[in-house]
Parts: sequence; structure tokens; C-alpha cells
Amino acid sequence: MAISQMLASIAQYVSEAVMRIFSPTDDAYPVIGVQPFTGEIYKQRTADSW
Repeated sequence: MAISQMLASIAQYVSEAVMRIFSPTDDAYPVIGVQPFTGEIYKQRTADSW
């Protein structure tokens, strides 16, 4: 009895993992598109002064 219950729990564990891997994504990230650049422009002259 204990062996069959252990095998059933292992099978459930593996099947839940497989279902999670192959299920559609459930991400709730907003669709925001391309972000504008807000940093500093690269100046090649400053890199040579190290």
C-alpha cells in the first residue's frame, strides 16, 4: 500500500511539472513597447583618457 501511494505521489509530482512546462505562459507583464533612450550619448574621446 505504501509503495503504490509513493508511486502515485511521484507520478503526480512529475505530471504537474510537465503540465507547468508545457502550459501557456501566465505572465502579467504590461505591453509597453520600445523605451526611449534617456542616458548619456557615448563620446569616443573620453574613453581614450583612461
